[in-house]
Amino acid sequence: MKIAINRLAAGVAMGAVLLAAGVAPSMSAGPYTIVVVVKLIGVNWFARMDEGIKKFAADTGNHASMIGPPTADAALQVQEIEDLIAKKVSAIGVVPNSPEALEPVLKKAMSRGIVAIGHEGASLQNVDYDIEAFDNAAYGEHLMKALAKGMGEEGKYAVFVGHLTAKSHNEWVDGAIAYQKAHYPKMELVTERIESNEDQQQAYAKTKELLRTHPDLKGIEGSAAQDVVGAAIAIQEAGLGGKITVVGTSLPSLSGKLLESGAITMISFWDPALAGYAMDKVAADKLEGKQVTDGMDLGVTGYNKIALKGHVIYGQAWVDVTKDNFKDYPF
Repeated sequence: MKIAINRLAAGVAMGAVLLAAGVAPSMSAGPYTIVVVVKLIGVNWFARMDEGIKKFAADTGNHASMIGPPTADAALQVQEIEDLIAKKVSAIGVVPNSPEALEPVLKKAMSRGIVAIGHEGASLQNVDYDIEAFDNAAYGEHLMKALAKGMGEEGKYAVFVGHLTAKSHNEWVDGAIAYQKAHYPKMELVTERIESNEDQQQAYAKTKELLRTHPDLKGIEGSAAQDVVGAAIAIQEAGLGGKITVVGTSLPSLSGKLLESGAITMISFWDPALAGYAMDKVAADKLEGKQVTDGMDLGVTGYNKIALKGHVIYGQAWVDVTKDNFKDYPF
């Protein structure tokens, strides 16, 4: 899944790049208006997702776009969805800050005949489908294995989530902690999950506090893209770079230098460009009356043999990146 999409690079055809990654263009009977509401704008993760959404629009002729609030605020997402309902869009995709907070407005959207697709919101009920890059518990186990390996399977560790209400983050952490308790009895979780509000400075400040409280800390697992970055900077400043294992979800563009220095041991991620493309593909298929079936190929890398559990679609789309291969993923 080596993809290099850069809309700002002169002469690069985005379509050719994503086609090389295995994304098959879709012909839609629309054009439909499909808008994805993300957690917040102005961060690399969702800027990358926007590239996939724009690529879907270019491939299909649909009016596909992305919006989001300036801060990760569920109430602001509700307002944006209300506006989209008033505009009578064809479909709404959402990456929720709080799935529970969005249920009423998504129910309203569906009652008006608007297709609703979630991502990172497996608990959402008022959607036609929710699409996940992978099974969240399995991903959490995967991160814990990497953390335990770096820690020598013993010692104190802490976990971060972007928000205490972020369903996917908490499911990753739940899976990780359960796996630790079952397989690594010499490891100890030193505190309840720490909320970063998806903010690097908060992850940094809270890691400094962790190091003061637990000077023998041996590991940190992050969930939001900025968690491992803020944590690793605090660890480096304390002269502990490479001595504390730091793993979690992030992007190479955010964490590359810290991977290279050894302050971050490993990051994992799914390509948000492909997730955005897949969300829009499922929305367009639903609008055309097509059904998602277990085992089908969505035509997007990582979603080539999906598992369907109820209305939740699971791919197999995570990627592991270390100092040895982070330059292969220039986004």
